[in-house]
Amino acid sequence: MFALMQSTRLESLHLSVDPVTGLKAVIAIHNSRLGPALGGCRYLAYPNDESAVEDAIRLAQGMSYKAALAGLEQGGGVAVIVRPAHVENRAALFEAFGRCIQQLDGRYITAIDSGTSVADMDCIAQQTQHVTSTTSAGDPAPHAAMGVFTGIRATAMARLGSDNLEGLRVAIQGLGNVGYALAEQLHAAGAELLVSDIDHGKVQLAMEQLNAHPIANDALLSTPCDILAPCGLGGVLNSHTVTQLRCSAVAGSANNQLTHLDVADQLERRGILYAPDYVINAGGLIYVSLKHRGEELGTITAHLSKIASRLTEVFAHAQAEKRSPARVADELAEKVLYR
Repeated sequence: MFALMQSTRLESLHLSVDPVTGLKAVIAIHNSRLGPALGGCRYLAYPNDESAVEDAIRLAQGMSYKAALAGLEQGGGVAVIVRPAHVENRAALFEAFGRCIQQLDGRYITAIDSGTSVADMDCIAQQTQHVTSTTSAGDPAPHAAMGVFTGIRATAMARLGSDNLEGLRVAIQGLGNVGYALAEQLHAAGAELLVSDIDHGKVQLAMEQLNAHPIANDALLSTPCDILAPCGLGGVLNSHTVTQLRCSAVAGSANNQLTHLDVADQLERRGILYAPDYVINAGGLIYVSLKHRGEELGTITAHLSKIASRLTEVFAHAQAEKRSPARVADELAEKVLYR
């Protein structure tokens, strides 16, 4: 654990349990140089406690890099709640987690993430003010999707020479809140959608509403397309799956898409342009950060539009230096965090 903390430059790791509600929570604060750490709260089942801790640490690092390149006055942090097999009272569990956050005295602000909902954030808000994505603050998913859509256009311009998405084949892996909202925007822009999700109901809805083509979960990565958009959980791109890809670019909303940075080099060697996940998917963080600070929607939307220019900058550096955009983005973020 300490070796991973040192290698990722994690500031602190907080573990909390509440026997009454069954709460087992991890809060990882990666870097608070730019401001209080802000990041989502995941509520997922994990094979073991070590996996939960590792997930929190790596996600927190990504949030620091994301905030740095998005120009936000926030640090990076993430919370992971290990979902028990049976929950007697979900509301009480999240209220208990709210008390854990309150003990950190503003060092960490939580938000919605995989497995959590606006209702969960409302429960947390019963115990602490250091929470966003509540009913009053609003769901960040549509804004996250808006940012990814903007980033896909920038990626198409860099790789295909045009940001016109009409007729472009986009394969979306995962139709959660962000993935489905992204699919709607791509459909409106005239893109041809190939979709997969473990929830067959969501796939059926995309077929009916967006004229999407269903693809089996285990076949999507090897399906020919112009752009692959991973929008589920992380770790989808590894040394094996990258060899199966038949796309020109990868640009999606999922965090931690690469299992290791060497995979980015593998993509580069194959001529597949990679949009660094924490650059293209910064829209959700931008929304929750600025909303928590009381900014108006117009200001938030204007900030979201900067995602495209930041990606274009990363791509330009990568092309000039003949390196992966992932390595370029890491260096740019670290210059902000550790200058």
